[in-house]
Amino acid sequence: MTDLLCVLDTLKRPRLLIRAARLGAGQYRRELHLPRHLDTSALPDSGAALAELLALEAELDAARRGRRAEYAVARHVDVMIAIMGEARLIRAALVPKPEAPAQGLQPAPVT
Repeated sequence: MTDLLCVLDTLKRPRLLIRAARLGAGQYRRELHLPRHLDTSALPDSGAALAELLALEAELDAARRGRRAEYAVARHVDVMIAIMGEARLIRAALVPKPEAPAQGLQPAPVT
């Protein structure tokens, strides 16, 4: 899964495309948005979804670079929003959760 995140870190796309996707990423809801892009009724885990979304985005980027008539910038932005949303879910799962202090014990004050 971290390999997919490394791919994302090296992805080079136009600034306007990324900025538009970042604006929409805050409203990303995988149950609503992901079925639009993937041909499946059951939602895959975030890693599998991200891999499929990256493949779809590569096709869209090739169409953009080739200036093909079927290229739709709105669809490209929508796929980038889904990619960012799934990447956030993966990164959140990788962060270790802090353990709750035992009941009755207080953390020592920091001086």
